[in-house]
Amino acid sequence: MSTRKNGVAFYMHAGSGNHGCEAIVDSLLRMTAQGEGALSEIRLISCRPQEDLTYVPGTLAEVLPERRMEDHPVWHVLYYAYRRLTGDEDSFARFRLREIAGNRAPRLAVSIGGDNYCYPILLKELMLANRMLNRQGTATMLLGCSIEPSLLEEHPEVREDMMRYRRIIARESITYEALRAAGIPPERLVLCPDPAFALPVQERPLPQEWEEGNTVGINVSPMVTGYEEQEGVTMRSYEALMEHILSDTSLRIALIPHVVWSSNDDRGPLRQLYEKYRETGRVCLIGDAPAEVLKGYISRCRFFVGARTHATIAAYSSGVPTLVVGYSVKARGIARDLFGTEENYVLPVQSLREPGQLIEGFEWLRAHEQEIRDRLTACMPSYREKALLNGEEIRKLYREL
Repeated sequence: MSTRKNGVAFYMHAGSGNHGCEAIVDSLLRMTAQGEGALSEIRLISCRPQEDLTYVPGTLAEVLPERRMEDHPVWHVLYYAYRRLTGDEDSFARFRLREIAGNRAPRLAVSIGGDNYCYPILLKELMLANRMLNRQGTATMLLGCSIEPSLLEEHPEVREDMMRYRRIIARESITYEALRAAGIPPERLVLCPDPAFALPVQERPLPQEWEEGNTVGINVSPMVTGYEEQEGVTMRSYEALMEHILSDTSLRIALIPHVVWSSNDDRGPLRQLYEKYRETGRVCLIGDAPAEVLKGYISRCRFFVGARTHATIAAYSSGVPTLVVGYSVKARGIARDLFGTEENYVLPVQSLREPGQLIEGFEWLRAHEQEIRDRLTACMPSYREKALLNGEEIRKLYREL
C-alpha cells in the first residue's frame, strides 16, 4: 500500500505532439492548478515528456515519463518471467507507471486520453492501469471519454473496468447514455463537454495567401484514411473539394495540421495537397505550433473541414461552421449535442464512396452558414462554461477522498 496518497496525477497522456492531447492537458491545468481551490501538487505522466515541456505553457505540473517496455528489453524479459511465475499482471502497469505507483502513489489519478477506449490496442493497458491504481489505494477518474456503445454491450470486462472508476466524465451524450445503460451508478457519472472547449486562443500574423473572413480551414490526418472502405477515397475527396473551392468560389484555403508525430503526421497529406495547388496563390500551409496558436488560426476561418477531433473542437468553440470527416462515436456525439443531430455535420469516412460527397457536405455547410454561426454564437458561451466543470469535478472528487 502507498504511504504518500497526496496530489493528483494525469495519466494515459500520449504527448503534446498530438495537439488534441495538448489541448486537453493545457485546459485541465488551467482549471485545476490556477484560481480559487487550486490543487498544488499535480503530476503529468506522459509517453513523450519532451513534447509537453515544449508545448505546454508554464510550470503548472511536474512532467514525468511513462516507461515503455520496448525501451528496456532486459527489464521486459525479467518482468515477463516474473509475471509468468507469479501471475502478477499488475507488475507491467507498475513498471510503466512507476512515477505514480507504490510509495509515489497519488490520492487521485485521472485518465485523460479521451478516446483511448475507442482503440482496441489500448484496452488491456487501460484496464491494467486502472486495476493496479485501485489496488494500491489510489482513486481513479476517467475524464472526457468517448466509448462506442457496442464495446460496453459486447465486452463485460470493459464494463467491469468502468465500475472501478470513482468518477467518469463523458464528453458527449452517446457515451453518457451507453454508460448509464451499462449500469454505471448515476452518482459516478457526469456529462460534460471536452475540456478543450475552454482552451484560450493565441493569434499570430496570417500568411499572405490568407484572406481574412474568406478562408476555409482544412485538416486531414493519416489516421482517418485507415478507416476508409475504399482505398484512397479520402485524399481524392479532399482534392476534389479543393478543386471545387478554387474553381467555383472566391474562398482561400488554409491547410492546418493538428498532430505532428512522425508515425502519424498530418503534415504529410497536407503537404501533398499544398504542393498540388500552391501555384494558385490561394492556398497556404500552416506550420506546427502549440494548440492555442493553431486554435488562433482555426478561429479566423470562415468554414472548417476537419478530421482531427480537437481541430474541430477549436472550430466549434470559435463559432466557425464546421464539417467533420469523422470515424467514431466522438464526432457523432459532439455534433449531436451541439446541433441536435449529426446529419450534415459529420461525414463518416466509412461512408465515403466517391469524392462528390465531400463537396456536397461542404456546400450544405455554405448554404446554412448563417444559421450554423448563429447557433454556435448562442450556445457556445454556456458550453465553454460547462467545459470548466471538468476542473471542478477533479477538485470536488479530490476533496471527497
